[in-house]
Amino acid sequence: MEIGCHLPSQGPLATREALLTFTAEAERRGVASLWVSDHVVFPRTATGQYPGGRFPHPPDRPYLEPVALLSAAAVCTSQARLGASVFILGHRHPVVMAKMLTTIDALSGGRLICGVGVGWWKEELELLGAPFHARGRQADEILRLFKALWTQDNPRFEGEFFRVRDIGFAPKPVQKPHPPIWVGGDSPGAFRRVVTLGDGWHATSKTPAQLREALDRLRAAAERAGRDPATIERSVRFSLPDDLLAQGAQAVAAPLVEYKRLGLSHVMIDFRRDDLGRMLEILDVVTGAVRPVVDRA
Repeated sequence: MEIGCHLPSQGPLATREALLTFTAEAERRGVASLWVSDHVVFPRTATGQYPGGRFPHPPDRPYLEPVALLSAAAVCTSQARLGASVFILGHRHPVVMAKMLTTIDALSGGRLICGVGVGWWKEELELLGAPFHARGRQADEILRLFKALWTQDNPRFEGEFFRVRDIGFAPKPVQKPHPPIWVGGDSPGAFRRVVTLGDGWHATSKTPAQLREALDRLRAAAERAGRDPATIERSVRFSLPDDLLAQGAQAVAAPLVEYKRLGLSHVMIDFRRDDLGRMLEILDVVTGAVRPVVDRA
């Protein structure tokens, strides 16, 4: 199971220096992947519920735009894969987003993981022009449009929300037929999206026991759709708090080992802090002490 981590992206570390330093150290330590999360603005009200509990950032906190951040990471790294946990499909017009994702894949030499989801924050989505109550239907359409733009010589698409014809779209992605699409969420609609339109499932904030139960539901959704569950790559986002770190590398590794035994191919560890030195210390623990335990399991 490969281990990646979240890039510094917010607060006092929303800077060029933090990105350059952290990516250089992550590459030196052989981190498998580097990730962003997708918000454009933080509304001052929220009628939805953040999947990981209370949303951690106040409205005026600096937060780098994630597509631009991942593009920057593409040109200051050479080995790590680059992913989103996850890009919200309603945040940007799909033709523009497809072009930006192709650009990241080109600049990285084919290292993009296209994590996607429908989002939860009604106020943010509506501000950006997405129909909140139809966001699932719109997301399905966006993924189909991405694939048309990425694979067809003369893209043509007729949908409920978007129509495209008589355009050229180049370059195509480096990865063929397109960058892997890892779908987030675990609702029935999300699992249908995984098995019909995705290459993988990206879980968030789940204990191994919760993940085991969700994997059973994902397997059932795949079988109903006539999809071999073994063709679906499985990954998880894992937040690493200070209290768990204080218990030592074995305690941190324990849930990761369980994820590995459940058949996950990838875990993204989120240990963002406001201090770059602290993030680098945690990076040392993850790569030097935790990863070897997981690799031996």
